[in-house]
Amino acid sequence: MNQTKNTILLAGLGLIGGSIALAVKKQFPDKRIIGVDISEEQLVAALKLGVIDESADSFIEGAKKASTIIIATPVAQTLLMLDELAQSGIKHQLLITDVGSTKQKVVRYADQVLPEHYHFIGGHPMAGSHKSGVAAAKEFLFENAFYILTPGRNAEKEAVDQIKKLLKATNAQFVEMTPEEHDGVTSVISHFPHIVAASLVHQTHHSEELYPLVKRFAAGGFRDITRIASSSPAMWRDILLHNKEKILDRFDEWKREIETIQTYVENEDAKKLFDYFKMAKDYRDGLPLRQKGAIPAFYDLYVDVPDHPGVISEITAILAEERISITNIRIIETREDINGILRISFQTDNDRKRAENCIESRAEYETFYAD
Repeated sequence: MNQTKNTILLAGLGLIGGSIALAVKKQFPDKRIIGVDISEEQLVAALKLGVIDESADSFIEGAKKASTIIIATPVAQTLLMLDELAQSGIKHQLLITDVGSTKQKVVRYADQVLPEHYHFIGGHPMAGSHKSGVAAAKEFLFENAFYILTPGRNAEKEAVDQIKKLLKATNAQFVEMTPEEHDGVTSVISHFPHIVAASLVHQTHHSEELYPLVKRFAAGGFRDITRIASSSPAMWRDILLHNKEKILDRFDEWKREIETIQTYVENEDAKKLFDYFKMAKDYRDGLPLRQKGAIPAFYDLYVDVPDHPGVISEITAILAEERISITNIRIIETREDINGILRISFQTDNDRKRAENCIESRAEYETFYAD
């Protein structure tokens, strides 16, 4: 058997798996990474980009050669892979982790089906991007992000320490918690906000018949606060199904919250309305500004620009000269005789700060954040 302690099997060659692989390869050049993916296109790209060192004919064939397995697939596929491992008959010790956004179902299943010499440690790197696929993978994607670990029943402290040592290459901040606690926290600050954003979009869509101009006016701020509704429908369908219990709790809480503010409005209670919005403002203003959370951050820079031909190409040329990559650029508002607002999105906060400095110094346009 060609097993070695320096061999890792990466199952799932997308943004998350690819970014972990790049970070590990940079920190531990002696590690050999075998990749497997249902997409031949992603597999070929991963080899070409150097994300993996070789490919495997199947998940189990790769597992036979590895001592560590990183499963970077949707939760439903992860469960199937755990089944395959349980039935594989692999005798050597395996250190296994995943990257799923829900943890209870996966960890419980791992505890149920895996033999004792397989150590499963649930994982959730709380960072991402608005791009997908292995070509978007970045070695610094998880830098300063929280990386949640939820050890399974058979995961000894030594196994947890081993996975931390390996994933330390991501420069993430590790937090250990139970699968139940993880799913509760993420249901509050990630899963339910996606439901709210999608519901606001649905409400707006349903209002078009009554108010034909609603779609036109729903640009700008409305489009910004509902950005996360543009996330993958398949992914969010699965997350809600796999975190059903916690999500149902959030629905009950939300109904009570809406009923509370509805009562204030019905009673025209000015003081309670003021206090309600004041408390929300104070809490929101106290949230960390430069820390990665469960929802991928938008590193946006807003630029006041004159409405004349060539202004966008001028700014993008400046950024290109400084080798600053942008992920998106959009004119939010341009009207005759006044400045327009150019919103430029970046991959990191550092890129945004560099862009701010060079634009203000070379183009003399005013820039600002909207945190």
